[in-house]
Amino acid sequence: MMSGQGQDAKFFQRGKIQEFRQELQAAETKDKKYTKRKTILKKIVANITMGNDMSPLFVDVVQCLGTPLLEIKKMVYLFLINYGRAKADSIHMIIPNFLQDCNDRNPLIRALAIRTMSYIPIPVVIENLTEQLRHHLKDRDPYVRKTAAICVAKLYAADPRKAERGGFVELLRDLLVDSNATVVANAVAALSEISDRQDGVLFKLNLPVANKLIAALGESSEWGQIYILDALLRYVPETHADAELIGERISVQLQHANSAVVLTTIKVLLYLMNYMESRKLIEHICKRMGPPLVTLLSSGPEVQYVALRNILLIIQRRPTVLKNDVKVFFCKYNDPIYVKLAKLEIMYRLANEENVKEVLAELEEYASEVDIDFVRKAVRSIGRITIKVEGAADACIRSLLGLIETKVTYVVQEAIIVIKDIFRRYPGKYEGIIPKLCENLDALDEPESKASMIWIIGQFANRIDNADELMDDLTYNFLDEPTEVQFALVTAAVKLFVYKSSSDSVKALVHKVLKWTTEEIDNPDLRDRGFMYWRLLAINPTPAITTDADRMDRGALDQLLLHTGTLGSIYHKNPETFIRGAAGKALVDSPALNPMSRQVLVPIQREAPPSGPIVVPGPGPIEPGAASIPSPLPMNTSKPAPPLPPESVGTGGLLEGEGSAGDEDEDEDEDPAAARLASASDPYASMDAAFGEYTADAPQPSTVTQGAELLF
Repeated sequence: MMSGQGQDAKFFQRGKIQEFRQELQAAETKDKKYTKRKTILKKIVANITMGNDMSPLFVDVVQCLGTPLLEIKKMVYLFLINYGRAKADSIHMIIPNFLQDCNDRNPLIRALAIRTMSYIPIPVVIENLTEQLRHHLKDRDPYVRKTAAICVAKLYAADPRKAERGGFVELLRDLLVDSNATVVANAVAALSEISDRQDGVLFKLNLPVANKLIAALGESSEWGQIYILDALLRYVPETHADAELIGERISVQLQHANSAVVLTTIKVLLYLMNYMESRKLIEHICKRMGPPLVTLLSSGPEVQYVALRNILLIIQRRPTVLKNDVKVFFCKYNDPIYVKLAKLEIMYRLANEENVKEVLAELEEYASEVDIDFVRKAVRSIGRITIKVEGAADACIRSLLGLIETKVTYVVQEAIIVIKDIFRRYPGKYEGIIPKLCENLDALDEPESKASMIWIIGQFANRIDNADELMDDLTYNFLDEPTEVQFALVTAAVKLFVYKSSSDSVKALVHKVLKWTTEEIDNPDLRDRGFMYWRLLAINPTPAITTDADRMDRGALDQLLLHTGTLGSIYHKNPETFIRGAAGKALVDSPALNPMSRQVLVPIQREAPPSGPIVVPGPGPIEPGAASIPSPLPMNTSKPAPPLPPESVGTGGLLEGEGSAGDEDEDEDEDPAAARLASASDPYASMDAAFGEYTADAPQPSTVTQGAELLF
């Protein structure tokens, strides 16, 4: 709209309303080429951009609508988009100009008029918009049709009942097979926006329409390709062959230069894999996914982080995608800390018997870095790899002992925390290192590390000769310790008594600790544990620790993979948990769905639409038989606006609730019953194991609205 950025900089100066009004009035008589009017409007638009209120100029600016110059019309319509809703009492006087421009010979003006009207959702405008929009959806010019498609979504947001009764959703459906790819993309975008509403129609695709959308990919813009690919998630394959055919056709988009197109393509391919039968084809597609994901890591740190968070989800579901590319995720010296932490998690996920030596050497290097938080995560990753890869346990233990030898406080404390878990994973195997750990008792000043060391002393009290002396020292400040340490001390004291019940000093110690716990501690949980130990005084076998807790529930994982490339994949939460009104996504049952997937289906439900009336400020439409439509400018602002007739929202039409959908398994050899048991409590709880800092919310149940489906 503007000529040049350098030339237009002079317009960005705060101006006075009265000066602009006088200049516009003066330009009406001495501005035959509209040059002055154009300059004044540029100043007004610049002031709007700067945040200055230009609404008092409403009457003066809209009088420029009669100007035949397209550039002036653009600025006036931009002014109306900003202030049209606030000037609801005066907007009815602009209707004749809207209708005149909607029938202009220039397609740019026609599209501009219909677009501006859709941005002013007040009844008098909506009433005149509907008929014009119906004609523009069938306009001979594709630019007008693609603009009108987006306007349907705006109309649906303003008045869903009017959009449904007017048949605009069906008109959008017809545009899915338009000859112009841009029109198709805009129609898909509008239908997707309508369907994503909680009260929107259900947008589904059948195989012929899905094939037509794929055919339009090559001629669409990057923006259009993303919308078309995302719409393919609404197609549920009925046979394995259908899913495999579509997957092969869209896999060429993995070579696209745009990272958003690549991530959206990967999202669709991961979805279609749930309906494929050919293991060879699945492995081939997984192999093709690797290079594009690696290429994303050569972008800036922000894009890297988005890619890493998505990769973390992908490799949990399809580990073969990047199983040979662990070196790509080694940290660089200039990586931001958030990128380094994301890479650490992926390195742990990709570690196996073949590459663990390289990964371990890299983590040892990270343990000598300057950033304390990064060092802690590196040491913790070594411990997690020890638990995950049994063949590397000896090497990891030697590495941890070497780190303890450094005597760096935070390194020692983190090493003791992970060694406690290693003892649980490999009972009876590495107890010989306990004396080395006990030498560093004085360096422990954090609750978690101190509690871990106390657990070790209590668990192996029969192998530590001076365990009673160590416990006596540790309980000296029992009442002042954090709750986490107090819990560990109570349990360790009881274990010590079980091992050395004949020792008088141990009897006195456990009696003292339990007396403090039951009489002087305010925490009810700790006090109840003390009472329980008074009665039991017994030890139960400690179960061996596994890495299963690091894995996300299979159904929840596939549900998140449907949001690849969005905020949901970065937060590792479903959008409906943090975006108000967002509709959930999940796998849909069909004959082609894998049997293991069918056992872990997760239902997605929609809330019922509101039953109350929609009240929009502003005058209503002019009733038939009343005064005729006022002529274009000049306008009389003294005439009172007609009354606003009440409008209500019904519950019929094309609105509907969404049926059950589901997610698939993470690994084919896992037990579906165990997955269902885990998801019953919290399907995202396992993500807390990722360095102990990620949080996730469980999806909340919602009510269901019954209705018929609209199949496209």
